[in-house]
Amino acid sequence: MQRMGMVIGLQPDKIAEYKALHAAVWPEILALISACNITDYSIFLKEPENLLFGTWTYIGTDFAADMAKMAADPRNQDWWAVCMPCQKPLETRKEGEWWAMMEEVFHHD
Repeated sequence: MQRMGMVIGLQPDKIAEYKALHAAVWPEILALISACNITDYSIFLKEPENLLFGTWTYIGTDFAADMAKMAADPRNQDWWAVCMPCQKPLETRKEGEWWAMMEEVFHHD
């Protein structure tokens, strides 16, 4: 089990659209998230900075393979096509990242 977090910006004029999309996530996307060994997934919004923070627990054994499976799924590609225009990646993200992955520095159960 691995807890993970990521951050990305949100276009100010897309906040309502992004919230509406995530208030009614397509069932196929929710099933895919679970099939890719992701649980306890949440996205938080910080305004007025318009930062999205995503956190989840990964319960699989091959994160890269599960993310490749997710990326290859045609319905997920449709989902990303409607979500990505709302987002504004951080300039400081690593090469190849859309959302910038974050280091966990503290956890308490």
